[in-house]
Amino acid sequence: MAAEGTLTPGEYIRHHLVHLTNVKQKSIVDFSVINIDSVVVSSVLGLFTVFVLWLAARKATAGVPGRFQAAVEMLVEMVDQQAKSVIHNAQSRKLVAPMALTVFVWIFMMNFMDMLPVDLLPQIWHTAGPAMGYPDYLRVVPTADLSTTLGLSVSVLLLCLFYNIKIKGLGGWTHELVCAPFGTSKNPVWAVLLGVVNFLMQMIEFVAKTVSHGMRLFGNMFAGELVFMLIALLGAYATLSLGGGLFFVGHLIAGTIWTLFHILVIVLQAFIFMMLALIYLGQAHDAH
Repeated sequence: MAAEGTLTPGEYIRHHLVHLTNVKQKSIVDFSVINIDSVVVSSVLGLFTVFVLWLAARKATAGVPGRFQAAVEMLVEMVDQQAKSVIHNAQSRKLVAPMALTVFVWIFMMNFMDMLPVDLLPQIWHTAGPAMGYPDYLRVVPTADLSTTLGLSVSVLLLCLFYNIKIKGLGGWTHELVCAPFGTSKNPVWAVLLGVVNFLMQMIEFVAKTVSHGMRLFGNMFAGELVFMLIALLGAYATLSLGGGLFFVGHLIAGTIWTLFHILVIVLQAFIFMMLALIYLGQAHDAH
């Protein structure tokens, strides 16, 4: 859209940071609306992830594996080893390990949308969207949307609460909430005071872990998205300016370097999110 010469650099970036929503979005972070683009893209990629894993399981053979099967087996083994290192309950791992594998592949796929040319899908939507009566906005990286990443981290929190109750029992977990981390006292007054402080500390810990879990993924992917937009502007200036040769060379060099670096980022962020989910779930199994 910058290539059309109708938007200034600031307008170009602001336009690309607005979601396709059911109502007019008031700001970049607005939880009162539904980001339709994030919901649709993440759902499609989620179905694709499940299909890929199902296809790998369906084609698995006991003989010499092909490249696809070997790659999936390596991934499964890696996730299973990580799950075993932090979750010592074999019964829990039957659910947690496959979930962690799915989360890793799903987040990787959502992150990978950042590798597409910045204006590829938005430009297609620029033609098709308004023709169908929809606003001319589209963001294709779901993990650069705070509502997506916080939704994932809240899901991990709910699983942690579930396993806290399942493993420790409702009474045992309630006792832990008011007795850890500072313990309790035989004195009734001090016991009540310590119980309140312990409970507040536990709530702060749950909230902090959940928010930081989602914000870490969002922050890295949002920053990466902004860098790709700035690089795209170099390409736009190359077509709009008389001396655009330097801009075009800078566009190619910066785009290539950042793309190679960002491949590591999208894999690392998916792995970190999965590992933190496993660690938090492992903590839910441990008694304090």
